[in-house]
Amino acid sequence: MLVGLSIRDVVLIESLDLAMGPGLTALTGETGAGKSIVLDALGLALGAKADAGLVRSGAAQAVATAVFQLDPADPLFELLDEKGLPADRGEDLILRRQLSADGRSRAFINDQATSIGVLREVGSRLVEVHGQHETIGLLDPRSHRALLDAFGETQPQLTATATAWATLRSAREALDALETRVARAAAETDLLTTRLAELDRLGPRPGEEAELAQQRALLGAAEKAMADLAQARDQLGGDELTRKLSSAFRALERARERAQQSGVDADNAVLRRLAAAADAVDRALVEATEAVAAVDAAADAFEFEPARLEEAEERLFALRAAARKLGVSVDDLAAERTRIARDLRAVEDAEAERAAARKAVSAAEQTYAEAALALRAQRTAAAERLSAAVEAELKFLKLERARFRAGVEPLSDDRAGPTGQDRVEFQVATNPGAPFGALGAIASGGELARFALAIKASLAQRGGAAAVGPAMIFDEVDQGVGGAVADAVGTRLRKLAARGQQVLVVTHSPQVAARADQHWQVSKSGDATRLATTVTPLDAAEREEEIARMLSGAEITAEARAAARTLIAG
Repeated sequence: MLVGLSIRDVVLIESLDLAMGPGLTALTGETGAGKSIVLDALGLALGAKADAGLVRSGAAQAVATAVFQLDPADPLFELLDEKGLPADRGEDLILRRQLSADGRSRAFINDQATSIGVLREVGSRLVEVHGQHETIGLLDPRSHRALLDAFGETQPQLTATATAWATLRSAREALDALETRVARAAAETDLLTTRLAELDRLGPRPGEEAELAQQRALLGAAEKAMADLAQARDQLGGDELTRKLSSAFRALERARERAQQSGVDADNAVLRRLAAAADAVDRALVEATEAVAAVDAAADAFEFEPARLEEAEERLFALRAAARKLGVSVDDLAAERTRIARDLRAVEDAEAERAAARKAVSAAEQTYAEAALALRAQRTAAAERLSAAVEAELKFLKLERARFRAGVEPLSDDRAGPTGQDRVEFQVATNPGAPFGALGAIASGGELARFALAIKASLAQRGGAAAVGPAMIFDEVDQGVGGAVADAVGTRLRKLAARGQQVLVVTHSPQVAARADQHWQVSKSGDATRLATTVTPLDAAEREEEIARMLSGAEITAEARAAARTLIAG
């Protein structure tokens, strides 16, 4: 719902802030007072085309701001998310447009800069304009299907059709993927067979690369350690060292024996030193023997087999070469083998799989066709009811010679979708015998606005607010009519508003203005050098006076005031 409109420096309006409410709001005033300026400003905020002529003389720029209150579940929030303009669902939605005197324009949604196109797309979801110069909403045939569906209460058939379409699309995608996979595999059968044989011989396992790399590292370290131990044994001299120490010990023992035989006293210093030397060499012999044994024991502790290292390296290199050849990682070789085997089986089982996939598509097509036909039948029946209802409304709006048709035409198979296979378009013929045509091409001026009112009033009879849509602006929908017809226009506008629809009507008809829930008066004041347009919300007494003016003209009589009270009370 539109809750506020702020206008700055637009044509004759210097500054204006309007608070909008639900229901029907009438905008009245003498011809030339500037009622169209208010609509131009609102259009500016909604993304309509604009030129520098809208900027008030002497001002640098014009600014129009429209404020809306939306239901938190309104799908418009999804559109804002898609456009990169996320909005708090609990806050007002603010559309703002700046138009510079040089013609440059900027758009904002919730103070976030956006394009004029996005502003226009969002604005079209919020307000429909029907009037003398422009109609936004019903002229777009793309909106007609949803309106007819709401009127015809086709949601069960729509849901069934959308579900059937999703199933059909999934079945077609599965068939396409199968055909692609089989075609690719068939073209590569020989190559795939060779690769599968290589992978079968290789027998890769997930995680094997890491295992082999670790094993290779351990075995490589062991090999280097064995080399270090061999070097240590060589440095110790091995058996040669023990032989030399044994020979030295025996030589010292012989020297001591000869000294004793020569009669040297046992406590002689020479004998003591020979004994100490022999003991030292004996200890060295023992230590050397133990050192060599310890080195040999350390070497025996390494379970190093050169063949195992060679096998690990060859296996690792073979796996990595296969992975490079297939363009995958080593860990994905097992999965690649599974894929190749599946593709080869697909070639072998292609016909069986294809037959099953085609059967699924055929069944889904049949289900979708039945659902779409049921939806079409519901739409066709609704179109007949809507056509009759609109033509009944047209009679009350002085368009009794006009005809209306809600056309439902089948679409080609390639244009089918989740909403069925129908093209819905509202068409009119303004004279007997004239061909039907699009609303915008046939109707014009006040006729177009009255057609829109008749359609909206008829839609609201069954479809409620969902069929009626966003806030609506009717610009001089009562042009060229008066008396009972104007009263009928006002009554239908009031009924629309009573169904929860927000309606703003620019009118010269007292019968229409008298049906409003809110009444604004547009007036122009100033002198030859400066004019200004103002908009004044009217209270009950002021409203009676304005309607009396509309009835009698410049001189308001007592009879006019009495007639105004009667109209308002009625």
